[in-house]
Amino acid sequence: MKLGHKNLITDVEGILVGNSHDSVIKTGVTVLSSDERFAASVSVLGGAPGTRETDLLESDKLVEKIDAIVLSGGSAFGLDAATGVMDCLRKENKGYPLKDIKIPIVPSAILADLYNGGDDSWDENPYRKLGEIAYSSIGKSFDLGTIGAGYGATTKNLKGGLGSASLMLSNGVTVGALVAVNPSGSVVTDGSNSFWASPFEVGNEFGGKPFVNPKNIFSEYFRGEDTRKDNFSLENTTIAIVATDLALSKVELKRISVAAHDGMSRAILPSHTPYDGDLVFAASTGRKKISLEPSDIYNIGNAAAICLSRAIARGVYEAKSEKNDVLPTWKKVENLDGI
Repeated sequence: MKLGHKNLITDVEGILVGNSHDSVIKTGVTVLSSDERFAASVSVLGGAPGTRETDLLESDKLVEKIDAIVLSGGSAFGLDAATGVMDCLRKENKGYPLKDIKIPIVPSAILADLYNGGDDSWDENPYRKLGEIAYSSIGKSFDLGTIGAGYGATTKNLKGGLGSASLMLSNGVTVGALVAVNPSGSVVTDGSNSFWASPFEVGNEFGGKPFVNPKNIFSEYFRGEDTRKDNFSLENTTIAIVATDLALSKVELKRISVAAHDGMSRAILPSHTPYDGDLVFAASTGRKKISLEPSDIYNIGNAAAICLSRAIARGVYEAKSEKNDVLPTWKKVENLDGI
């Protein structure tokens, strides 16, 4: 394995990503799309998901390909971001053909970023416009950290963020991950600022800090005083997309999305809680058409999990300080003895 050219999910041929944010509300939207319609599936393992158009990704549903995937802040309000993306796709005459009309198919998922120091006193839902702006900015390059759906993200004890990573397999297939890191759990080991994902780091992509064993292997996280005090909320959620250029069916992509959850479990403790709507979309652009061997799905699932672990750490590592933050960034505490 080796890194993709940009170490981003856009190393997967055909994948494009766009972002938008509102610095007053402290929220944002991330859109993943392609210049051609693409296959996708999803696996939801968290107990409190917020989604739109995800049922049609199951293998027994009619639609085989979609037009975009949206990750958004804002809790249920953020689901309206997909409407903005649909408006843009309609103008481009893209979507599922239904007689003389094309219906853009845009599955989406949201995270809860309502207790992060932002101003949520708006009267008109801002997410439709944020969806439009995010789609209008899609391209091959994008920033990580405090951007897009990760703009207002938080973890148990640090700011969250938007992360991405990629790998290229020996057969030339590329795998990538994109994630908005907003868990109720922690991405660092107890008593340190060492990432749980450290064993999977490539180079110094998230600081190069050696893995430090946790002081305690089990912590009752939400008992006693909380680091976020009045901004405390159990309802968080980490939402992710993994993608490959290998042509795969919805059935095969379902297995990839399930396998990718291993990467979330390795990088966030705890994950998949009753209060997190943790989910992973899996997408295939189908640009690389080779004869599938039994090991291919095995290897792609493994690579997707590794990319997701790395992307989670990168999203937190790249987070930047903003006005009214309720939690520090990882870089602010990197020289402290624990957090």
